[in-house]
Amino acid sequence: MYEGLAEMRENARVTSDYKDHKGDYQELVDEVSEILGAPATLESRDFELIAFGAYDSEGELDAAALDPVRTRSILTRRSTSAVRTWFEGFGITRATGPVRIPPTPEAGVYRGRVCLPVRHRGVALGYVWLLADDPGPTERQLTAAMEVTARIGALLADEAQHGADLSRELRAVLTAERDWQRDMAVAELRSALGPRTDTLHTVVCVAPWPATGPDDAPSVRTVPGATALCTVPWGTTATSLALLVRLRSADVLTPAASAAGRLLERAHGATAAAGVAAARAGLAELGTAWQEASAAARAALAEPRLGPVAEWASIGPYRLLTALSPQTAHDPAVRRLLSPAHRELARTAEVYLDCAGQAGRTAAELRIHRQTLYYRLSRVEQLTGLDLDDGEDRLLLHMALKGARL
Repeated sequence: MYEGLAEMRENARVTSDYKDHKGDYQELVDEVSEILGAPATLESRDFELIAFGAYDSEGELDAAALDPVRTRSILTRRSTSAVRTWFEGFGITRATGPVRIPPTPEAGVYRGRVCLPVRHRGVALGYVWLLADDPGPTERQLTAAMEVTARIGALLADEAQHGADLSRELRAVLTAERDWQRDMAVAELRSALGPRTDTLHTVVCVAPWPATGPDDAPSVRTVPGATALCTVPWGTTATSLALLVRLRSADVLTPAASAAGRLLERAHGATAAAGVAAARAGLAELGTAWQEASAAARAALAEPRLGPVAEWASIGPYRLLTALSPQTAHDPAVRRLLSPAHRELARTAEVYLDCAGQAGRTAAELRIHRQTLYYRLSRVEQLTGLDLDDGEDRLLLHMALKGARL
């Protein structure tokens, strides 16, 4: 038997973190499963798993385990872009009623499907999926199931609006240019969050984020522990993703690091890194927390050994360097050394300073002879006018070399 079956059953009990008076996704999907007599899955329009109906049938679960596409969706809680494109080819994005999809083993779809589009006011918000061999559910069953999908659609629409409100308020806090603007934005965010306001939070920055617009961010529901998500400008042309994460302990940032890792997987191959701020109670210091998270992300991008997810408390000297003006790296003394023509000399100087000026360690790290090292260091002194036996000159050079990475 498929070894992941136990994990599939466990995932069947996972419910959405978003609750309100309209009901719960898991309950609604279980209702569809009962109507159709087989386990159903609910996915967002981006093919992210929301709920898995635990219909009481060992045979159905065993059969589900034999379909690779179904298995991956349940175990990883999302489908690949290739799978998404393949299914969308059957017109599910435009459909208003059930769509039957035949088995296609070469695509990993070993069993036929029935897709029930989840729509609200004409907009496709998700899909309910059912493994169905011929003859499959009756038209009467499908009609009853579609009535449930209408309720799911209303719930998804309400959640999307709530998430959009939170994103707007969080973005307003993080991009405020004046203190009074930030205070007003914090008040609005506090009102939107309600009772969750005074719990422990941290802020995560993922940068750069491959966004095409200001609202191009994943759903909060798809990131465990997330309270709010939004995109924020990163430099003059790029975009970053900001994430507000709930914590149970100020000393345990694992939920934030896990969320950051999950988001980095979705950066679509981009060279990205994430930073995590120190934990704080309440929202009053969100601006400072965002500065910390952004700085940690910059440090992880500049120094790969710190990443791909770096905590503010763990980036060492970069806590100071990221607070300096970008012009720091362009100190007149090091300008020539930082030119492309002297890249190897700059690297030699940085490794030498990282090794506390110990020639033996530096030569071993660079895999060069000591005499070669001494020659290179003398060239560094000639180009910069700095004395590597002087502590202040060493400090200036070290800061400039590290700052250049940022």
